[in-house]
Amino acid sequence: MHYQPLLKTAYRTLALAFTVAAAQAQPGPAPVLSGFIPARQAAQVKLEAEFKTKQSSAAFKNHLEKLSSVPHLTGSKENEQVRDYIAETMRKAGWQVDIYPHDVLLPKGPGEIAVELVEPIRQPLNIREFLFKEDKYSSDPRLTPGYNAWSGSGDATAEVVYANYGRKEDFEQLKAMGISVKGKIVLARYGGNFRGYKAQFAQADGAVGVIIYTDPADSGYMRGLTFPEGPYYSESVIQRGSLLTTPYTGDPLTPGEAALPLDAKNTPKRLDQNAVGLHKIPVTPLPYGSATEILKRMAGIRPVPAGWQGGLPYTYRLEGGPALKVRLMVKQEKTIQRIYQVVGTLTGAEFPDEWIIAGCHYDAWSYGATDPNSGTAMLLSMTETMGKLAKAGQRPRRTIKVCHWDAEEPGVIGSAEWSEQFRDELTQKAVAYMNYDAAVSGRTFGASASPSMKKLIIEATQAVQYPDSNKTVYQHWMGHKAAGNPTRVTGSSAPAVMAGEPTIGNLGGGSDHIAPYMHIGIPSLSAGMEGPTLYHSQYDDLYFYDKFADPTYKMGPMMEQVVGTMTMRLANADLVPYDLARYPADLAVHLKAAEKAIQAYAPTYSINPLLNAVADMKKNADACELARQNYLQTGRTDKLVELNKELRLLERSFIDPKGNAFGGWYKSLYASSDPNSGYASWMLPGLLYEASLKSTANLPDLEARYKKAIQTLSDKLLVISKGMGGSNAPAAVGSSK
Repeated sequence: MHYQPLLKTAYRTLALAFTVAAAQAQPGPAPVLSGFIPARQAAQVKLEAEFKTKQSSAAFKNHLEKLSSVPHLTGSKENEQVRDYIAETMRKAGWQVDIYPHDVLLPKGPGEIAVELVEPIRQPLNIREFLFKEDKYSSDPRLTPGYNAWSGSGDATAEVVYANYGRKEDFEQLKAMGISVKGKIVLARYGGNFRGYKAQFAQADGAVGVIIYTDPADSGYMRGLTFPEGPYYSESVIQRGSLLTTPYTGDPLTPGEAALPLDAKNTPKRLDQNAVGLHKIPVTPLPYGSATEILKRMAGIRPVPAGWQGGLPYTYRLEGGPALKVRLMVKQEKTIQRIYQVVGTLTGAEFPDEWIIAGCHYDAWSYGATDPNSGTAMLLSMTETMGKLAKAGQRPRRTIKVCHWDAEEPGVIGSAEWSEQFRDELTQKAVAYMNYDAAVSGRTFGASASPSMKKLIIEATQAVQYPDSNKTVYQHWMGHKAAGNPTRVTGSSAPAVMAGEPTIGNLGGGSDHIAPYMHIGIPSLSAGMEGPTLYHSQYDDLYFYDKFADPTYKMGPMMEQVVGTMTMRLANADLVPYDLARYPADLAVHLKAAEKAIQAYAPTYSINPLLNAVADMKKNADACELARQNYLQTGRTDKLVELNKELRLLERSFIDPKGNAFGGWYKSLYASSDPNSGYASWMLPGLLYEASLKSTANLPDLEARYKKAIQTLSDKLLVISKGMGGSNAPAAVGSSK
């Protein structure tokens, strides 16, 4: 805890009220509710205790079954039925519901796909998952073959080159070994980076097609029992997924502008589809049962280097040789299609223009039982619980918005369009964005967050009981590390970890926090229960959920309690409960990491001028934290609107109008997704991009921009501190004024 203890009387009140929610928790100090004056803490604890009596495994399960009983790709009538169920559920719960349409470029489903051996034998390769009698969902005729959205169209017959994970460094290593992919079909395994970059790098080096498969070493029989007996990929399981790699997030035809409906008066001018730089070569995913038919026939004389061997029972080779020819054909049409963002609003009783936003997408590659709709079901349950409290007169002080995004799977499109549509309003009003994509996929808690949101996560997990145990969610989290998904996310900026705390990751790419956090600068977090996953396969269904994700259905209600606690604390606190002391702590960690990356090729480089600016800022952050404690502990509630507005603008200090060199749409100098890997996070992306080019040319300009951002944040902290009557911050410290 960063706060000094409150008055003993307040502690007694808190301890008494809190026993309702944490009766079995291990003994410890009574909770400190960051951001609340003492007089309001007991009421908040009582409200949270009441909130925690209203969750139901049956309600969560019912929502999950309604959402996930049929496949519902974006653009399908089944997805529109899911949209309508979400809207109706929130309306019945007493929320105002608005549906925002956007007309965006999307692929029209998988189109036509064929993969076959041509020489030395003719053999078509399987592109569909098997039917299993124990899994009734596996035989639905609406299920698609495995495919990659945004593949180019083409028909290529060629020799094969194996490119490991298809990362930038893998293609560089192939070149260094004298292996050309020009005119060849690249075979790459999932993992290590976003699949779109596998295609981008292969195309740039002259490949005529790409086949991506899940290797059993990464998620298959080498990790445990395979589906349907176990939760790992079996020989027919296929990871679908988007390949979109534009230098911005959202609709490819309207960068930086909302793709309002074509018939709207102010609809933006669309780019020409051919000018956007979409992939031109055919790309498709295969299961390892099909990939093995290629790999076992590869006859090139050179085995792969260390670390490139996968889990199939052959020596992996770099080249297939001239005797092995594979045909890859994809025909995939793209057209403008309508998508829908469903936004529920519970208007705040005191501060309606301060918005707490929670979100999760609802479109899926198939059924979406874990990804995303476990998060959708949890949020629907929470809207019902909060609706009951509001009807009973316990309306939140700030406005809460729960957003259900469309078209996330083909490229994180719906949330980006809504964020662009309401960018000016969000810049002024948004307190936080919290993303809950696939938030109830297992039994182990994990989270990533911007610095100011980390303490909120810790305190909320300390206030919720982990089911069937004598531990809080926080205590369980401390003892269990979420494993993540090896075929999706590897490698990123290391998280800034505090001693004695669980690891809270950095926000990278791959989900709906991108536009709120990296384009607009809203403090953001992503949190959820993680577990085994057949990621983006047709088996992400209710059979898998019942058997492997959470057969007890207790994690949904528990996650609702964690999410509800965070939401209500943000909505009801007197001063927004950001962690101000975390900014300088995390910045120092990431600056040192950037310095190390640059020193790898420029050994004399020093980042000390920026570290010194952070050290100055730390004085203002500490003074501001102390002023806030004094302000709250003395029970002051004057100037709340002005002070909270200043607090909301802290994160925006890192929003730079020029944006980043790899994509000006990414405005945050603090965080972005890694433009060479997609999913991974880049902390201080301006500096890391320069390091990735092994360049020093732009460092003076970048340092000036970073110094300005740090100075702006420092100055804002000083203003807030003075606004709360803080006398501990001398005007000279870190002030450019």
